[in-house]
Amino acid sequence: MSKRVAFYIRVSTDGQTVANQLRELHAVAERLGWHVVTVFEDAGISGAKGRDQRPGFDALMKGVTRREFDLIAAWSVCRLGRSLQHLVGFLSEINERGVDLYLHQQGLDTSTPAGRAMFGMLGVFSEFERAMITDRIRSGVSRARDQGKHCGL
Repeated sequence: MSKRVAFYIRVSTDGQTVANQLRELHAVAERLGWHVVTVFEDAGISGAKGRDQRPGFDALMKGVTRREFDLIAAWSVCRLGRSLQHLVGFLSEINERGVDLYLHQQGLDTSTPAGRAMFGMLGVFSEFERAMITDRIRSGVSRARDQGKHCGL
């Protein structure tokens, strides 16, 4: 029996496109014989935002609750979120409903114990990356202020 799969795709800014994510995920689905039942998308929304600010992610989670699919496929862990706490909660919630996760870039499949452990480690690195971005922004704003430039509102 073919797995019923939902894709979740996201980009952070309006200037980016989800086309590459979709192309690669469809190729995987075809190769593995998955039946793609729906695609959830959040375009131009940061992964640091919560579920309440990401309508595609919210709809995905409602589909998990209704057990509309067996597997969620995403391009990468960073497409799902940037907070370790949110990522761990997400994995727990989908596992409770019997839904697995496939992350293309990491080659991760949470239907295995090793896959679940690796997902936790990837979440740590995703949160670290977000913290590094925040530090670089703060440093740039501080440098601009020191140069007498006005920053913010």
